[in-house]
Amino acid sequence: MPVAIVTGGSRGIGRAIAQRLGSDGVSVVVNYHTDRDAAEQVVTHIEAAGGRAVAEQADVADPPSLRGLFDIAEQRFGGLDILVNNVGTARFGPIAETTDEDFDHTFAVNTKATFVALREAANRLRDNGRIVLVSSGVTATHRPDSGIYGASKAAGEELVRVIARELGSRGITANSVLPGVTRTEALVAATTASATDSVVRQTPLGRMGEPDDIADIVAFLTSDAARWITGATVHAGGGLF
Repeated sequence: MPVAIVTGGSRGIGRAIAQRLGSDGVSVVVNYHTDRDAAEQVVTHIEAAGGRAVAEQADVADPPSLRGLFDIAEQRFGGLDILVNNVGTARFGPIAETTDEDFDHTFAVNTKATFVALREAANRLRDNGRIVLVSSGVTATHRPDSGIYGASKAAGEELVRVIARELGSRGITANSVLPGVTRTEALVAATTASATDSVVRQTPLGRMGEPDDIADIVAFLTSDAARWITGATVHAGGGLF
């Protein structure tokens, strides 16, 4: 049975990914930062469907804490085959008004944590493993106010493209997925109905994305069916970008 780590796996897109992989027979380490109850709900959902999962707290911005997720995968399930680096943070505003603190925090979570996770994966994934980075469509759209967020995510995408070449001889693939505007609790809380309607009007497929839309793409990229795809960037925005 394959084993996966899903960072930020208790909510939103991460939750959908963890549950989808669990339903596909993957044993899942469901990472969370503060909300253990939400992570345990994901574990319960996976186990109710006959799968195996464990909730594990880690602050991905803290390298020792992040490395602990890999230890848990090995201790509980005997190894690791899949890394889904999903967790991220977003701070928006004009570059002229962005503080050093905003920059440091955003890059610690979105870039350094991606680097640490990829380094661990390079040393711990079994042959023919899979790496998927959940990035963001802002790296393709270059919207005002998204400067440090987009830059921090774009750096992660470059790391993935390079590690795909470094690990290819072992049959390990590494790809990035760029979600567009996706209906999550955080988005609903931060977005007005008029802003949502505007995005829908601009999207060729005529609706917002759902977490399951992204989870299905990740499930494909982590499956054997995607064994010949590596170093790729999948635009998952319904045609918005």
